[in-house]
Amino acid sequence: MNDFRCGIGIDAHAFAEDRRLVLGGVEIASPQGLAGHSDADVLIHAIVDALLGAVAMGDIGRHFPDSDAKYKDISSLVLLGETRNMLAADRWSVSNVDATIVAQRPRLVEHTAAMRKRIAETLGVEITRVSVKATTTEKLGFTGREEGIVAVAVATVCK
Repeated sequence: MNDFRCGIGIDAHAFAEDRRLVLGGVEIASPQGLAGHSDADVLIHAIVDALLGAVAMGDIGRHFPDSDAKYKDISSLVLLGETRNMLAADRWSVSNVDATIVAQRPRLVEHTAAMRKRIAETLGVEITRVSVKATTTEKLGFTGREEGIVAVAVATVCK
């Protein structure tokens, strides 16, 4: 019998000066990046939380705390790969990931294919098992005021 589980992850980061904007492991041309201890890849952080949540292993802060200097400016793809390895050690495999980035700017539609590719490669799954979408809040809330970016992810794993 296969055991299927689903997890949800949500992350938000404020914009910050003098930072690169990295989403889904892809650097995006932008006058501002996101504030954070690692590369602040809000999309990858939401996916990591979704995967960890699916198997009741806590959250990203438990495994990769911002109080640990070894994670300073680290690529969040490394954290995603380590998360995949933690799941695999307990015989879990990723079935699919569906994620949405909420940002008023920059426009992301031309970058989602590259994000899907990087995420799929890191998780060791076919690209058809990874969905990345982008939307705005029609200028509502902190994302609408262009103060930051939110990402929401759902992940399904199976054993």
